Amino acid sequence: MTVSSRRFAERPGAVPFSFEVYPPRTPDATAALHESVERLADAGPRFISVTFGAGGSTGGRSLELLRHIRESTDVEPLAHLTCVGHTTARAEALVREFLDAGIDRFLALRGDPPAGLGEDDVFRGELTRAADLVRLIRRVRAERGIHDGPGAPDIAVAAFPNGHPRARHAHHDVDVLLEKQAAGATFAITQVVFRADDHLAFAERARRAGVHIPIVPGIMPVTSPARLRRVLELTGEREPTDLALDLELAPDADARREVGVAHAARLARALLAGGASGIHLYAFNVHDTVLAVLREAGIPTHEKETAR
Repeated sequence: MTVSSRRFAERPGAVPFSFEVYPPRTPDATAALHESVERLADAGPRFISVTFGAGGSTGGRSLELLRHIRESTDVEPLAHLTCVGHTTARAEALVREFLDAGIDRFLALRGDPPAGLGEDDVFRGELTRAADLVRLIRRVRAERGIHDGPGAPDIAVAAFPNGHPRARHAHHDVDVLLEKQAAGATFAITQVVFRADDHLAFAERARRAGVHIPIVPGIMPVTSPARLRRVLELTGEREPTDLALDLELAPDADARREVGVAHAARLARALLAGGASGIHLYAFNVHDTVLAVLREAGIPTHEKETAR
């Protein structure tokens, strides 16, 4: 085990960073993911978040991975939970299941429709808004003696600098973030951003409207044209034309990786220079690319201290 990531995050001048991973989709992928988690943890993140991939009525592989992070590293795991398709009773049961495993930090998400369904289909369940899930998590935690206040475990939420596809008007996303803050959210992580100005302008609008929780930009090092197209399809973000062109012109996979790392590192530097409170990196279950982004962006990690 390495120097505590919590102490690292508290060092004067340290840049807080975090990672997102997802549960292994096959048993064969588990060992490789555990190696990547170890390397990510060695870097000293504030937390490693795990996307929700529940099976049946349990946390399934998500909980297995969260438990692995908690038991084998000194980094705090953060569990994604979604409203989609959950009754209130099932959501409460899931929160209790995570708490029983020692997982008390959450990212509360409304969630997307299941594959093949659209916004007009009935899929939501009893919880329809992320703010509902935030309140539910706080209530269930309070039943276990985990109360709000300084030092309480975080409840994160999502933010959308360029507007959620369901946004009804120009200020809708700020209004929703204010609602999540009022429900008890302690910080927000944005959907992937490709332009620093998009995030910084949104953060400024949110501050003027009364949002005081940190808004952490989500950065995804994209290393292939196919992945970029898929990300844009899923998020509705505008194409970053410079990144798209550079990826198309790169002669091979190594060159495309360099393009993706360089773009993400420039973005991280610009965001931090503009006042962002940290960065959240989407790792795609691979450690080397996101760690290269941190190195190229000049963000200190524990990597040298823990090199093997």
